[in-house]
Amino acid sequence: MSDTPDSAVRTYTEQHRAAFLDDLAEWLRIPSVSAQPEHDGDVRRSARWLSGKLAETGFPVTEIWETPGAPAVFAEWPSQDPDAPVVLVYGHHDVQPAAREDGWSTDPFDPVIRDGRMYGRGAADDKGQVFFHTLGVRAHLAATGRTTPAVHLKLLVEGEEESGSPHFRALAEERAGRLAADVVIVSDTGMWDENTPTVCTGMRGLAECEIELSGPGQDIHSGSFGGAVPNPATELARLVAALHDTEGRVAVPGFYDGVAELTGTERALFAELPFDEETWLRTAASRATAGEAGYSTLERVWARPTAEVNGIGGGYQGAGSKTVIPSSALVKLSFRLVAGQDPDRIQEAVRAWAEDRIPAGIRHRITFAPATRPCLTPLDHPALQAVARAMGRAFGTKILFTREGGSGPAADLQDVLGAPVLFLGISVPSDGWHGPDEKVELDLLLKGVETAAHLWSELADALR
Repeated sequence: MSDTPDSAVRTYTEQHRAAFLDDLAEWLRIPSVSAQPEHDGDVRRSARWLSGKLAETGFPVTEIWETPGAPAVFAEWPSQDPDAPVVLVYGHHDVQPAAREDGWSTDPFDPVIRDGRMYGRGAADDKGQVFFHTLGVRAHLAATGRTTPAVHLKLLVEGEEESGSPHFRALAEERAGRLAADVVIVSDTGMWDENTPTVCTGMRGLAECEIELSGPGQDIHSGSFGGAVPNPATELARLVAALHDTEGRVAVPGFYDGVAELTGTERALFAELPFDEETWLRTAASRATAGEAGYSTLERVWARPTAEVNGIGGGYQGAGSKTVIPSSALVKLSFRLVAGQDPDRIQEAVRAWAEDRIPAGIRHRITFAPATRPCLTPLDHPALQAVARAMGRAFGTKILFTREGGSGPAADLQDVLGAPVLFLGISVPSDGWHGPDEKVELDLLLKGVETAAHLWSELADALR
């Protein structure tokens, strides 16, 4: 157990709260929208601002790393302890587009504080959650009397996450030596809700494909040719209908090979969460749940692989009728993957499954987008337990565990660096990521500061 006095961390955090929030508001005023070329200069200005602020915090090494797109920021603070573990913190400094006419109550890039919340684009996703590490490391030093962190601390804050991180994998591979770490901490996630602090243990991977079937060289008359030549739209419908069996399982042979099954402990921990299915359905704007038989809704979303039809079309789409056999039809599919699944093998399996069902007379084109690997840290991993202890000290309550149903670049760091990925986030669903009036709860943001302050000693003890 760390000897960091909890009360000293809390006192230091409160004493520096005002200055910390002023600095965060200053950063939020920079509209670092990576998806809009007119903001390229602002994304670069955001990187310079963060690099300078990290140097001011005390990091002896701060660098701006160029990519073919937007720049990333790297910082490093070596520990005076030669055997200290190396920890890399990941986040991003770019943000989603935002404008007052989108439904914001105030200017999205002129942050305001109301009712204990800071409103502004990036307040939660992800500038606030990156920035709490600056005050956190200072509180760690102040409370322990150290002059360097208890771990060898590195930060990597990319500038293209909101644009799909197109250059992140290449950057991680190019700089793998500088990024080498024993543990990766991702601060780009959240908690269950305001009253239920949680630690995420993993994210699903993602494979996406597009299948186009072609038949006649042009649309042809269904009266003259229907029933006598293959119809691409009909064959595509048959293909999609064969994607799942009657139990909701993906019917692609080999799809479940290697899947890490849920343990009884994990299922019990998921069941502890205050999940209300009717409320969840309203959020999903759906009338009913569906999916693989034998699993709860949370288990399906977090811990089971899936196949979904994202879009489908072919033939005449206008008003009224047009009796044709279409020349082509197309479907877009996505596969969420879990630990134990390899995206390359999934792509091969999907291709073989589809090609085996395409009849003579139908040409096909199957293309895959770059895939994302799943990541999962076992519940008994000492680093994960250190994160839970640090958060428990900050929040003063039991910490539960979740997973993320989505996918992200964190898996690239796990893959390239060979280090376990852990998640430390304090955002909550009501923060409105990507939407109007994005905000961060200030009390939770300061709890994030305290968690980070406790974390470095906890990890140093756990990983020695």
